Amino acid sequence: MSSGTEGSAVEPRFYRESGLAGEIAELAQPVIEDLGFRLVRVVVSGRDGGTLQIMADHAARDITVDECGQISRELVAVFDAYDAKMRDAYRLELSSPGLDRPLVRPSDVERNAGSEAKVELKRAVDGRKKFRGQLDGFEDGELRLVVDLKDGSGPQVLGFARELIESAKLVLTDELLNEALKRQESAERNDAGSS
Repeated sequence: MSSGTEGSAVEPRFYRESGLAGEIAELAQPVIEDLGFRLVRVVVSGRDGGTLQIMADHAARDITVDECGQISRELVAVFDAYDAKMRDAYRLELSSPGLDRPLVRPSDVERNAGSEAKVELKRAVDGRKKFRGQLDGFEDGELRLVVDLKDGSGPQVLGFARELIESAKLVLTDELLNEALKRQESAERNDAGSS
């Protein structure tokens, strides 16, 4: 019962959760992939007595509310069967990435090259853990980011090894919003033309 990535291998994430979130990701990822979608991330928080946030997407398009419901139902069945991993009661929140989406795969970075992003590292490089700049792609196992280092040398391309990245996400900018509106208008025109 696949909805979308027929015949294609699922691209691995460079982002990895740890602890309970990592255990849950190991359970959730195959379920989500079997349905034709991709796991983006898992976050476990104490909010509202225990919240489990799972973000999923599709490689080629946005996922629908009905598809989120389908993924949610499948995950609940798996989590109930493995409730020892869950330890406590939880409230499941399933969502798709927004415009300021997390970047967890090389293809996320490539698809959004030219957009502004924030990158946080697991350990400091030259005294810094946080960087903001323009995505330049993903090459040789590194997320590449054009950053103005403010030392007078001008913008420079920095490469961050996937193992060093704690988190990476797009920055919500006017350009990103305008691009999303154009895609939506184009999709609406295509839908109107095909009906």
